[in-house]
Amino acid sequence: MQRILVTGTNRGLGLEFVRQLLARGDRVIATCRHPGKALALTELAAAHPGHLHTLPLDLASERSIAEAARETAALTDTLDALINNAGMLVSGERFGAVEHKSLVDSFAANVAGPVLLTQALIPLLEKGKSPRVLSITSRLGSIAGTTAFGTPSYAMSKAALNMATRQLAAALAPRGIIVLCASPGWVKTDMGGDNAPVTPHDSVAGLLKVLDAATKNDAGRFVDYKGASIAW
Repeated sequence: MQRILVTGTNRGLGLEFVRQLLARGDRVIATCRHPGKALALTELAAAHPGHLHTLPLDLASERSIAEAARETAALTDTLDALINNAGMLVSGERFGAVEHKSLVDSFAANVAGPVLLTQALIPLLEKGKSPRVLSITSRLGSIAGTTAFGTPSYAMSKAALNMATRQLAAALAPRGIIVLCASPGWVKTDMGGDNAPVTPHDSVAGLLKVLDAATKNDAGRFVDYKGASIAW
């Protein structure tokens, strides 16, 4: 049994992470902006008494991050893994009409939030068993793979999250914490759309295998949900 905190759990991949972690017997702390409105999480908590706790978290707010870290420490004295899943994508962006707010909000949610939350949870992760941090990124954050203009706020913020992964991996390796980032693939979620070829179940199942199998040699890697390396 592991103790794992997952962000962005009210729907999509985050909710599927919670489902699969609970099914295998882990204890989960699930965060989202409005847990009281997340009916699926409420149902999962009822079905798995004592194994799921929900906490409010707005990754764009330093105060919210600090409060979530404090509440997590009140629930458990150790974390074995942190899954930085929450993120945002601004749809419909076009060159010449990219808005300042879209860029700022995307970097706050997709980069600053995960970095600051990871930083805040270090005291708990240091006490975990083979502690790991997995940040959900995207192939769209691959600089080497970019050939066209599209979803700039999302793509650039995910590229920054990839750099944050390398930075955190270097900082936390001496503390025994493995940090890596993974692309979930093009997944059939609200963000990915109905035409996506990968199901949330298959994506999360693969990502959990990546997380569970991670060793110190994987620190700082950028991989897909099957564990294959992606070009930076």
